[in-house]
Order: sequence, then C-alpha cells, then structure tokens
Amino acid sequence: MKAFKVALFVLILPLLNVASLYAKEVTILYTGNTHAMVYPCSCPFERDGGIARRASLVKEMRKKYPRLLLLDCGSFTAGGILDEYSQNIKLDMQRSEVNIRAMELMRYDAVGISGDEFNFGKDFFLKNARKSNPVFLSVNLESGKVEPYIVKQVSGVKIAIIGLTDPAASQRSEGLKIATPLLIDDLVRGLKKEGAEVVVVLSTLNRSENLDLISRVKDIDVLFATYNAGKEEEESKIGSTFLVHPSWQGRKLGKLSLEVNNGRLLSCKNEEIRLSDKIKDDRGITAILPRCYSDANCTKEGFIGSCQKPGELSSSCVFTEPNKLRLVVVSAKDCLVCNPEPVIEQLKRQFPGISTEYIDSERAQDLIEDLAIDALPAYIFSREVEKDPNFESFKANLELRGGLYLLKQQVSGLSYFVNRPVEKGKFDLFFSLFDKDAASLLSVVRGFSPELHFLAVEKGRDFEAKGGQPEIEEYLRCVCVQKYYPQRFWNYLICRARNINSSWWDDCLGGVDTQNIRNCAKGSEGRSLLKKNISLNKEVQVSLGLSYLLDNRQIFSSRGVPSKEELRKIIKE
Repeated sequence: MKAFKVALFVLILPLLNVASLYAKEVTILYTGNTHAMVYPCSCPFERDGGIARRASLVKEMRKKYPRLLLLDCGSFTAGGILDEYSQNIKLDMQRSEVNIRAMELMRYDAVGISGDEFNFGKDFFLKNARKSNPVFLSVNLESGKVEPYIVKQVSGVKIAIIGLTDPAASQRSEGLKIATPLLIDDLVRGLKKEGAEVVVVLSTLNRSENLDLISRVKDIDVLFATYNAGKEEEESKIGSTFLVHPSWQGRKLGKLSLEVNNGRLLSCKNEEIRLSDKIKDDRGITAILPRCYSDANCTKEGFIGSCQKPGELSSSCVFTEPNKLRLVVVSAKDCLVCNPEPVIEQLKRQFPGISTEYIDSERAQDLIEDLAIDALPAYIFSREVEKDPNFESFKANLELRGGLYLLKQQVSGLSYFVNRPVEKGKFDLFFSLFDKDAASLLSVVRGFSPELHFLAVEKGRDFEAKGGQPEIEEYLRCVCVQKYYPQRFWNYLICRARNINSSWWDDCLGGVDTQNIRNCAKGSEGRSLLKKNISLNKEVQVSLGLSYLLDNRQIFSSRGVPSKEELRKIIKE
C-alpha cells in the first residue's frame, strides 16, 4: 500500500507544474520620470543614472533577451518644476532633444505622454511625436501624431500597450484636446477579445485616478504609474493588476519578467538595476551628448568644475582648485548614534576645499558655550567661508554665532542633546499608530518597555496629526486606556494598530466597561493626558517619522521596523 501511494505521488507531481512548464517568458525594460536626466545624478552617494550607461545596459539585456520590450512611462522631457537640473528654455529644449535622440538609438518601443511633454509647447511636442521610433502613446490625447495603443508580439505573446495622459496636461497642450479616459474599459475588453494576452498601461494619471481605473477595469495586467509613490506601493499588486513605478530620474533601469500561459499572466517579477559607475558609457550615446549643460555636470573630487559652452558638442569642463576651508566638527565620545560623515560628504560637494578637524565635546566646552550649541554633531566654519564662490548660494543654511558660522540643525540633523540630563536606561519612542508597520514595531519594542509618545502636535485648543481627526480621537482613547487599564494598554495598542480603520475600538479591550474611556477621551481629562504624552515631542523636535530617544540624550530614527537584536545592541552599548 505504501508503494502504491509513492508511485501515485510521482505520477501526479509533474502535473502540478504543467502550467509553468509551458509558460512563455516576456522581459520588459522600463523607465519614467527621467525629466531628460542625461547625466548621472550629482547626489552625494550612488551617483547613478545617465543615458550613456542606460544604453550600454540595454544592449547587454538585448543580447540575453533579444525580443524584449523597452518602454518609458512619460515625463521624459526637461523643464518644469520637477526638473532639478533645469537651466533655461533653450538649454532645456536642447537637452530634451538629446534625450529623445538617445531613446531612438536605444530603440524604445513606446513612450507614455505626461503634461511635461508640453513644457515647450505644442509644436515642440508634435515635432517629436511625428517620429516612428519610439511610438508616442495616448488613448485620450486627440492628435494625428499619437497612437492610442500598439500591439506587439514578444516571445510568442501578444501584448497590448495603451497610453493614458493626465487630463490636467490640457492646461499646457495649447489646444490639443485631452479627454477624460472613460472609454478605456471598452478598449481593454476589445483588445482581450482580439487575442491580446497581456494588457499594459502607461499611465500619467494621479494616484487616486489610477486606483479607480484598476478597480473598474479588471483586465489590465500591468499598470506603470508615474506619480511619486511611497515605499509601501513599490511592486504592489491590486486585484489582478500589477502596479509598477519607475525609478526617479532614470537612476535605475526597471526590469519586469512576465510569465504567461494560455493567455493569462501567471506572475510578474520586478527588479531595479542600478546604473552605477561600473557600467561603461555607450559610445553611440556619448557621440551625441554634450560634456555638460551646467556647472553641476562638472564634478571632480577635490576641485570646482565650470561648464564652458554649455549644451554644445564642443562643451567642456574646466576644473580649478578650491579655496581651502577648515571645518570643525564637534561630537561626543559617548554618542553611539552620531555619524557626521554623510553631512561632511555633502558639505564637500558644496565646498571641495574642506579639511575636517574633529573635536570631542569635553574639549570643546568653551566653544559649545560661546556658540550656545545645544545639540551635536555641530559643524562650524570660520568667516573664511565667505570668500568661497559657493557661499552666497549656501549661506541660508548657515547661522552666524560669535563670529563663526554654524550649520543649522534643520540641515545637519541632530543626534545628541548637550544640555539634557542623562537618565540611564530611559527609552522613549515617538511613532504614529496609523503607520502600516505600527503593529510590528510595537511587538518588537514591547520587551524594552519604552515610554510611548504619539506623533501629534498641539494647536491652540486642538491637536493635529497626519491622519487628521480620526488619529487624534484614537490617541485620546489610548491615553485614557493607559490611565484606567494600564495592564491592557500594550495589547490595546497592538490590536488597534492591526485594525486601525475599524470603528469597533472597544473590541480591543476585551469586554471591559468602556464608558469611562469614552468620557475621558471626550473631555478635558483626555486632552490633558494627551498634552502630557506629546510634551516631549516639541522639546526634542520630533514631529514626523519614527524616532527613539535613549538615556534622555541620544536621538535617532529608523526607516522601517528595527529588529530586536539591532535595538538590543544599541541599548546595551
């Protein structure tokens, strides 16, 4: 009998994966929100991006996946408020044309259209839309030069690609009509009936419009969205639709791996590949790319760069040695969370001639008192910094005290309070119960017994929080629960964090009489308790994010929930 069972299992097992065995794989490379970012970013770390690196990577990918699709979701034109490298109309137009030419050379299949594509008017847009490569797509933009969709056969899979333009773009389209995209429902169903196995939408609609679209149109398989998304939305799936966001400024190349069988999308794996300095520039792109458009494109460690003949193919960078500047950094030996290096790196980008001197707070007592420094690390320049050519553009970030320039705390951040009394073992946590990870956070920190402070602020006789009145009402209940049922307080918080949108808050108290909680939360008692709860927030300048205060002196934040081991190590040390 046992042998029979084993044999039966062996026969059935291959049938379980039959769909995957016969599935077809499709590769889609994608960009979006590049704003004609043709060079690597001028950021202090991971100076990724640039069209020459992108072209090299695309070529490598085509060797591995010869039948791949290459798409751009929109906002590939320079200019506008989101283009941080904008110069002037002439240079921005020129940079846009270079970017579009590079997209031609990379053989983009199709591009979406956003309002940014009209930054230089209708004629500029139509001139580029007339080209056959890439195809400009928009189902709701009325123009003879734009296609509503295209259908491509890729690796044996029939893929329909639709463009959707935000109707708000009509404010810049100079008479080109952009309709509300209501008829896409019929279009998607029609394409499916005609044999399209995968429907892809390049959308420049806003977040709420995209979510509404996904909820109404069930046959959209992949939707590329250009609005800026939070971390929680990356690689998300809503219903049967995969929602994908491109990397900002083209710093990474997106890669989707689709698995399709019998006209159905089985899986969608998303990957972002850094366009780092390890990728060589493509020669075909460098042949059409000016050396620089502004001084920001001329970077060389330890030197100041100046762009000559910006935007021309004969442009060049001239580098000169910077003024020598002394930067004094004051920190504390017992500060476990102080890390001045990222700030110093950013300052060196502004003032390449910086030489850094570190002074411990014990040796810098006179300086701390003279400059009224209340938090560390502190970053101090002498008045020699006034002679630097970059001073005028940066001086708003500096404060003159006692004849020296101190970097403002809102720029440098803070990690250590000089004048707060040390309270060994004290642990304060500042958080929002409405954050998506609040339940996980509370479960991790519970064993460390922190004092909890909700992220709310007092405004006259009222309170304000990011989540509005519902969040304030919840905090009023929480502080009342802490007073009347302290033994149930943590369980109540975790329960509410897991079901924060439920109005049945009293279920989290396990059937106890909640009338006193209601009376407390609605009256002056609750207001007084909440005011006390958040009083420390203002003292230590915490209003957003997830922050921790140790020993009443050291303050730090985290992205996401730390592990118990990470917290234990910091607290132990």
